[in-house]
Amino acid sequence: MTFIGIIPARYASTRFPGKPLAMLGGMPMIERVYRRVAEELDDVWVATDDERIVAAVKAFGGNVVMTSASHRSGTDRCLEAYENIGSKADVVINIQGDEPFIDPLQLKQIKACFDSKETGIATLVRPFDATAGYEALENPNSPKVVFDSEMNALLFSRSVIPYLRGVEKDKWPSTYQFYTHIGMYAYRADILREITRLPQSSLELAESLEQLRWLQNGYRIKVGVSQCPTIGIDTPADLEAAQRYLETLNSRL
Repeated sequence: MTFIGIIPARYASTRFPGKPLAMLGGMPMIERVYRRVAEELDDVWVATDDERIVAAVKAFGGNVVMTSASHRSGTDRCLEAYENIGSKADVVINIQGDEPFIDPLQLKQIKACFDSKETGIATLVRPFDATAGYEALENPNSPKVVFDSEMNALLFSRSVIPYLRGVEKDKWPSTYQFYTHIGMYAYRADILREITRLPQSSLELAESLEQLRWLQNGYRIKVGVSQCPTIGIDTPADLEAAQRYLETLNSRL
Protein backbone atom coordinates (compact mmCIF):
# COMPACT_ATOMS: atom_id res chain seq x y z
CA MET A 1 0.00 0.00 0.00
CA THR A 2 1.53 3.33 -1.07
CA PHE A 3 0.48 6.77 0.14
CA ILE A 4 0.84 10.34 -1.11
CA GLY A 5 0.18 13.35 1.10
CA ILE A 6 -1.36 16.38 -0.62
CA ILE A 7 -1.79 19.71 1.17
CA PRO A 8 -4.34 21.95 -0.64
CA ALA A 9 -3.37 25.61 -0.14
CA ARG A 10 -5.37 28.56 -1.45
CA TYR A 11 -4.12 32.13 -1.12
CA ALA A 12 -7.60 33.65 -1.16
CA SER A 13 -9.52 33.37 2.09
CA THR A 14 -12.41 35.50 3.29
CA ARG A 15 -11.35 35.44 6.92
CA PHE A 16 -7.58 35.27 6.45
CA PRO A 17 -6.16 36.13 2.99
CA GLY A 18 -2.67 34.77 2.43
CA LYS A 19 -2.99 32.34 5.34
CA PRO A 20 -0.58 29.68 3.98
CA LEU A 21 2.22 32.27 3.92
CA ALA A 22 1.50 33.70 7.39
CA MET A 23 4.61 33.50 9.54
CA LEU A 24 4.57 31.29 12.62
CA GLY A 25 7.75 31.05 14.65
CA GLY A 26 9.78 32.54 11.81
CA MET A 27 8.48 30.02 9.27
CA PRO A 28 5.58 30.22 6.75
CA MET A 29 2.67 28.14 7.99
CA ILE A 30 2.63 25.98 4.85
CA GLU A 31 6.28 25.06 5.45
CA ARG A 32 5.57 24.11 9.05
CA VAL A 33 2.72 21.81 7.96
CA TYR A 34 4.82 20.32 5.16
CA ARG A 35 7.73 19.49 7.43
CA ARG A 36 5.49 17.82 9.98
CA VAL A 37 3.86 15.68 7.29
CA ALA A 38 7.24 14.76 5.80
CA GLU A 39 8.18 13.15 9.11
CA GLU A 40 5.74 10.34 8.28
CA LEU A 41 5.25 10.42 4.49
CA ASP A 42 7.99 10.21 1.89
CA ASP A 43 5.80 11.64 -0.87
CA VAL A 44 4.36 15.06 0.06
CA TRP A 45 3.06 17.82 -2.22
CA VAL A 46 1.44 21.21 -1.83
CA ALA A 47 -1.42 21.80 -4.31
CA THR A 48 -2.12 25.48 -4.90
CA ASP A 49 -3.61 27.97 -7.32
CA ASP A 50 -1.23 30.84 -6.51
CA GLU A 51 2.30 31.56 -7.74
CA ARG A 52 3.24 33.17 -4.40
CA ILE A 53 2.65 29.86 -2.64
CA VAL A 54 4.54 28.03 -5.39
CA ALA A 55 7.53 30.31 -4.81
CA ALA A 56 7.39 29.86 -1.03
CA VAL A 57 7.30 26.06 -1.24
CA LYS A 58 10.14 25.93 -3.76
CA ALA A 59 12.15 28.23 -1.49
CA PHE A 60 12.23 25.62 1.28
CA GLY A 61 12.75 22.75 -1.15
CA GLY A 62 9.24 21.29 -1.04
CA ASN A 63 7.21 19.68 -3.82
CA VAL A 64 4.44 21.86 -5.25
CA VAL A 65 1.95 21.56 -8.11
CA MET A 66 -0.33 24.19 -9.65
CA THR A 67 -4.06 23.46 -9.78
CA SER A 68 -7.18 25.28 -10.93
CA ALA A 69 -8.60 28.22 -8.98
CA SER A 70 -12.16 26.99 -9.57
CA HIS A 71 -12.25 23.94 -7.30
CA ARG A 72 -15.18 23.66 -4.88
CA SER A 73 -13.18 21.81 -2.25
CA GLY A 74 -9.81 20.49 -1.19
CA THR A 75 -10.94 17.04 -2.32
CA ASP A 76 -11.34 18.26 -5.90
CA ARG A 77 -7.95 19.98 -5.72
CA CYS A 78 -6.35 16.77 -4.44
CA LEU A 79 -7.59 14.79 -7.44
CA GLU A 80 -6.23 17.31 -9.95
CA ALA A 81 -2.90 17.43 -8.11
CA TYR A 82 -2.70 13.63 -8.01
CA GLU A 83 -3.29 13.45 -11.74
CA ASN A 84 -1.01 16.37 -12.63
CA ILE A 85 1.82 14.83 -10.62
CA GLY A 86 1.29 11.52 -12.39
CA SER A 87 1.22 9.70 -9.05
CA LYS A 88 0.53 5.97 -8.89
CA ALA A 89 0.02 5.93 -5.11
CA ASP A 90 -2.79 3.70 -3.89
CA VAL A 91 -4.10 6.20 -1.33
CA VAL A 92 -4.27 10.01 -1.33
CA ILE A 93 -4.19 11.75 2.06
CA ASN A 94 -5.77 15.21 2.06
CA ILE A 95 -4.04 17.26 4.77
CA GLN A 96 -5.26 20.59 6.11
CA GLY A 97 -2.76 23.35 5.37
CA ASP A 98 -3.87 25.41 8.37
CA GLU A 99 -2.96 22.93 11.13
CA PRO A 100 0.75 23.61 11.75
CA PHE A 101 0.90 21.31 14.77
CA ILE A 102 -0.35 18.23 12.96
CA ASP A 103 1.10 15.16 14.65
CA PRO A 104 2.79 12.50 12.47
CA LEU A 105 0.99 9.95 14.65
CA GLN A 106 -2.29 11.13 13.10
CA LEU A 107 -0.95 10.19 9.68
CA LYS A 108 -0.03 6.75 11.00
CA GLN A 109 -3.56 6.39 12.35
CA ILE A 110 -5.29 7.32 9.10
CA LYS A 111 -2.95 5.05 7.15
CA ALA A 112 -3.83 2.18 9.50
CA CYS A 113 -7.49 2.50 8.46
CA PHE A 114 -6.46 1.02 5.10
CA ASP A 115 -5.22 -2.19 6.68
CA SER A 116 -8.75 -3.30 5.84
CA LYS A 117 -9.33 -3.90 2.14
CA GLU A 118 -12.89 -2.66 2.67
CA THR A 119 -11.79 0.90 3.45
CA GLY A 120 -12.28 3.33 0.59
CA ILE A 121 -12.35 6.60 2.54
CA ALA A 122 -11.01 7.34 6.02
CA THR A 123 -10.95 10.29 8.39
CA LEU A 124 -10.08 11.07 12.01
CA VAL A 125 -12.08 12.14 15.04
CA ARG A 126 -11.14 13.32 18.51
CA PRO A 127 -12.95 12.65 21.81
CA PHE A 128 -14.48 15.90 22.99
CA ASP A 129 -12.98 17.20 26.22
CA ALA A 130 -15.90 17.48 28.65
CA THR A 131 -14.14 20.22 30.62
CA ALA A 132 -14.51 22.55 27.62
CA GLY A 133 -18.24 22.78 28.34
CA TYR A 134 -21.40 22.84 26.26
CA GLU A 135 -20.67 26.17 24.56
CA ALA A 136 -17.56 24.67 22.95
CA LEU A 137 -19.46 21.50 22.08
CA GLU A 138 -22.19 23.34 20.19
CA ASN A 139 -19.72 25.44 18.15
CA PRO A 140 -20.88 24.87 14.54
CA ASN A 141 -17.32 25.32 13.26
CA SER A 142 -16.44 22.08 15.05
CA PRO A 143 -18.48 19.32 13.36
CA LYS A 144 -19.56 16.38 15.47
CA VAL A 145 -19.46 12.73 14.38
CA VAL A 146 -21.28 9.54 15.32
CA PHE A 147 -20.08 6.14 14.13
CA ASP A 148 -21.10 2.49 14.31
CA SER A 149 -19.54 -0.47 16.10
CA GLU A 150 -17.33 -1.15 13.06
CA MET A 151 -15.91 2.39 13.21
CA ASN A 152 -17.77 3.60 10.12
CA ALA A 153 -19.22 7.11 10.24
CA LEU A 154 -23.00 7.30 10.50
CA LEU A 155 -23.37 11.07 10.38
CA PHE A 156 -21.45 14.33 10.60
CA SER A 157 -23.22 17.49 11.77
CA ARG A 158 -22.56 21.02 12.86
CA SER A 159 -25.29 20.42 15.42
CA VAL A 160 -24.59 18.42 18.55
CA ILE A 161 -25.18 14.73 17.85
CA PRO A 162 -26.56 12.66 19.42
CA TYR A 163 -29.28 14.63 21.18
CA LEU A 164 -29.44 13.66 24.87
CA ARG A 165 -33.09 13.44 25.77
CA GLY A 166 -33.98 14.34 29.32
CA VAL A 167 -30.52 15.75 30.15
CA GLU A 168 -29.86 19.43 30.83
CA LYS A 169 -27.57 20.74 28.12
CA ASP A 170 -24.88 21.98 30.50
CA LYS A 171 -24.54 18.35 31.64
CA TRP A 172 -24.28 16.86 28.15
CA PRO A 173 -20.44 16.91 27.91
CA SER A 174 -20.06 15.01 31.19
CA THR A 175 -22.89 12.56 30.43
CA TYR A 176 -21.86 11.26 27.00
CA GLN A 177 -18.58 10.92 25.11
CA PHE A 178 -18.99 13.15 22.06
CA TYR A 179 -16.55 13.16 19.14
CA THR A 180 -15.47 16.07 16.97
CA HIS A 181 -14.14 15.79 13.44
CA ILE A 182 -10.49 16.29 12.48
CA GLY A 183 -10.47 17.58 8.91
CA MET A 184 -8.07 15.04 7.41
CA TYR A 185 -9.25 12.60 4.77
CA ALA A 186 -7.68 9.72 2.90
CA TYR A 187 -9.11 8.04 -0.18
CA ARG A 188 -8.18 5.16 -2.42
CA ALA A 189 -7.39 6.74 -5.77
CA ASP A 190 -10.28 5.10 -7.62
CA ILE A 191 -12.75 6.20 -4.92
CA LEU A 192 -11.38 9.75 -5.06
CA ARG A 193 -12.18 9.87 -8.76
CA GLU A 194 -15.71 8.62 -8.10
CA ILE A 195 -16.65 11.00 -5.30
CA THR A 196 -15.43 14.10 -7.14
CA ARG A 197 -17.92 13.33 -9.91
CA LEU A 198 -20.90 13.26 -7.54
CA PRO A 199 -23.29 16.23 -7.59
CA GLN A 200 -23.72 18.11 -4.34
CA SER A 201 -26.30 16.43 -2.13
CA SER A 202 -29.11 17.88 -0.06
CA LEU A 203 -27.38 17.09 3.25
CA GLU A 204 -24.13 18.61 2.04
CA LEU A 205 -25.89 21.80 0.99
CA ALA A 206 -27.77 21.97 4.28
CA GLU A 207 -24.70 21.63 6.51
CA SER A 208 -21.90 22.72 4.15
CA LEU A 209 -20.01 19.49 4.85
CA GLU A 210 -18.80 17.71 1.72
CA GLN A 211 -18.43 14.33 3.45
CA LEU A 212 -22.22 14.16 3.75
CA ARG A 213 -22.37 13.91 -0.04
CA TRP A 214 -20.34 10.72 0.12
CA LEU A 215 -22.45 9.21 2.90
CA GLN A 216 -25.67 10.17 1.17
CA ASN A 217 -24.46 8.34 -1.95
CA GLY A 218 -23.71 5.15 -0.04
CA TYR A 219 -19.97 5.43 0.53
CA ARG A 220 -18.54 4.31 3.86
CA ILE A 221 -16.09 6.47 5.78
CA LYS A 222 -13.80 4.59 8.18
CA VAL A 223 -13.09 6.51 11.38
CA GLY A 224 -9.84 6.56 13.32
CA VAL A 225 -9.77 8.02 16.83
CA SER A 226 -6.90 10.39 17.63
CA GLN A 227 -5.99 11.82 21.00
CA CYS A 228 -3.47 14.26 19.51
CA PRO A 229 -4.19 17.96 20.15
CA THR A 230 -4.05 20.20 17.08
CA ILE A 231 -4.74 23.88 16.48
CA GLY A 232 -6.57 24.94 13.34
CA ILE A 233 -5.95 28.49 12.15
CA ASP A 234 -8.89 30.26 10.54
CA THR A 235 -8.28 33.89 11.56
CA PRO A 236 -5.40 36.21 12.51
CA ALA A 237 -6.51 35.82 16.13
CA ASP A 238 -6.03 32.05 15.81
CA LEU A 239 -2.52 32.69 14.51
CA GLU A 240 -1.71 34.78 17.57
CA ALA A 241 -2.95 31.95 19.80
CA ALA A 242 -0.84 29.47 17.83
CA GLN A 243 2.21 31.68 18.29
CA ARG A 244 1.69 31.68 22.05
CA TYR A 245 1.27 27.90 21.99
CA LEU A 246 4.49 27.51 20.01
CA GLU A 247 6.36 29.70 22.50
CA THR A 248 5.05 27.52 25.33
CA LEU A 249 6.27 24.39 23.55
CA ASN A 250 9.69 25.90 22.91
CA SER A 251 10.05 26.96 26.53
CA ARG A 252 9.70 23.30 27.57
CA LEU A 253 12.61 22.19 25.42
